Amino acid sequence: MYLKLKKISLDLIVPVYNESQSIQPFVKAINNIFKNYNNIVINLIFINDGSIDKTLLTLLNLKKKFKNITIINFSRNFGKEAALTAGLHMSNSQVAVIMDVDLQDPPELIVEMIQIWNKGFDVVLAKRVDRSSDTFTKRITSKLFYKIHNLLADIQIPENVGDFRLIDKKVVKAINTLNEYNRFMKGILSWVGFKTFIIEYKRNKRFIGATKFNYLKLLKLGLDGVFSFSLTPLRISLFFGFFIASISFIYLSIIVLKKIMYGISAPGYASIISCILFFSGIQMISIGILGEYLGRNYTESKRRPLYIIDNIL
Repeated sequence: MYLKLKKISLDLIVPVYNESQSIQPFVKAINNIFKNYNNIVINLIFINDGSIDKTLLTLLNLKKKFKNITIINFSRNFGKEAALTAGLHMSNSQVAVIMDVDLQDPPELIVEMIQIWNKGFDVVLAKRVDRSSDTFTKRITSKLFYKIHNLLADIQIPENVGDFRLIDKKVVKAINTLNEYNRFMKGILSWVGFKTFIIEYKRNKRFIGATKFNYLKLLKLGLDGVFSFSLTPLRISLFFGFFIASISFIYLSIIVLKKIMYGISAPGYASIISCILFFSGIQMISIGILGEYLGRNYTESKRRPLYIIDNIL
C-alpha cells in the first residue's frame, strides 16, 4: 500500500534502558515496513537512558549501517519521562511518533496514523483494546489507575492509551514550551489539546527481554499523574477535615448535654483511644498529601535540568 500524500519527514522517538537485545529486531522491523514508502523520510531518535548493558554499543553498531539513527546518550538514568522529553526537544520533523522498543506496539500501525494525520488531525492516539498479553495484576492496576486519575485530575487521560502516538510538529513545539521538572508525559500530552483521533489495536506480547517497570515505579508514576494535574487530594483533605470537625462538635455537644441533664459520664477509655488513633491516621494522611505538593514545589524551585546529555551521536 502506498500513501497518497506529499513527501513527509517523521521522527521516531524511542527511549531505551538496558534494551540491547531488543534494538536490532526493532530497527529491522521499522526498515522492513518503511522501505516500501519512499515518500516517508524516517529518522530514528534513540534516547539511551543510562543503560548499563550493551545498549549503547548496539546502537553505535547500527548507526554505522543506518545513517538515519540519532543517539542521545544520557550521563545517567533519568527515567522515561525525561527521555521522552529529550526526544521531543530533538525532534524537528513534520510529525513525531513515540513508541517503545519492545515491539508490543505494532510499527505497521504508524502507516495508518500518518494517513489519519494527513486528513487534518494533529494527534493520533493508539488505544489498546486487548490487554491479554499483560498479567492479571497489571490489567487490574492499570484499570484502577485510569479510573482514579480521571476521577481526581483536571486533565482526562484516554483509558488504555499509552505513550504510542503520533503528534504534529506544532504539538511538539507546544510541549517543548512546558518547563516543569516533575513531568507526567501522558498528562502533558493530553493537556496541550489539539485535534485528536483515536485508533484501536491489539497489543502484542513482548517478544524478548522483560519490562523495566516494577509496581513501585508504576505507583510513583500514578501519583505523579494525580499530583501534577490536580488539587483534588488537598480539597478532599480539607472537606474531610471540616466533616470530622463537625461530627466531633456534635458528639461533644451531646456528651455535655447528657452530663448536665442526666449526670451520665463520658464514654470510656476504649472509645477515646479508638477516636485518637482514627484522627491521628487522618492527620498523617493529610500531612502526607500536603508533603507531596510541597516536595514537588521544592524540586521545581531548584530549577535543575530535567536531564544531562553526555553526547549526541
